[in-house]
Amino acid sequence: MELDPTVRKELIRKISGTIKPSLFSRGRIKVAAWESMVKLSYLLKRMLDISVSVAAIIVLSPIFIITALAIPIEDPGPVFYFQTRVGRNGKHFKFYKFRSMVMNADKIKAQLAGQNESSAGVIFKMKKDPRVTKTGRIIRKFSIDELPQLINVLKGDMSLVGPRPPLPKEVAEYTLEQRKRLHVIPGITCLWQVSGRSDIPFTDQVRLDLQYIQSAGIINDISLLLKTIPAVLSGRGAY
Repeated sequence: MELDPTVRKELIRKISGTIKPSLFSRGRIKVAAWESMVKLSYLLKRMLDISVSVAAIIVLSPIFIITALAIPIEDPGPVFYFQTRVGRNGKHFKFYKFRSMVMNADKIKAQLAGQNESSAGVIFKMKKDPRVTKTGRIIRKFSIDELPQLINVLKGDMSLVGPRPPLPKEVAEYTLEQRKRLHVIPGITCLWQVSGRSDIPFTDQVRLDLQYIQSAGIINDISLLLKTIPAVLSGRGAY
């Protein structure tokens, strides 16, 4: 005999109430909890980025003004240098820096390709790059040229802490392992920046970036920010 539909629904409701959650349901709960933790972590990181960036721009405004005046006095032209960089998940964005090189630096770079001192060859580095101006050497030594990237942080293109954003042509030469650097938002400072900056070979930069990604967290970010201050003041590995 067929049960009355109302009775059938009630019976199913009572029976289902006595059954323990399935492994599938438990898995969904764990995934939801993990996603919530990730979202909270990103929210805390974003709050840190905005608060510190705004405070830094206010406190360092005299340095911004002095640098903006000194650059065109030595080499007439724009104060800022704009460049396309690759951000999280391969997204391109406009990257800001104080100009530290002569106006035709990009054209001269092709002539200096054979003097690249980076062993990996993916990035270009020269300790005595002839394109860098006298003012440029000073602001590079103390990472003053990087200060406009605080604007990138406020826009959300970058974070205070994270792997440095590469050039599109550099990414084109990346291996699959090296592309893992693009899984997070790029930053102004990172693990290898406080460990020797440009003195660190590219392969070790990648290793340290991946190490950071695996241990990323708000406490770790604050620790790296604090370590950045003495690293910048020492001028080690900056060129």
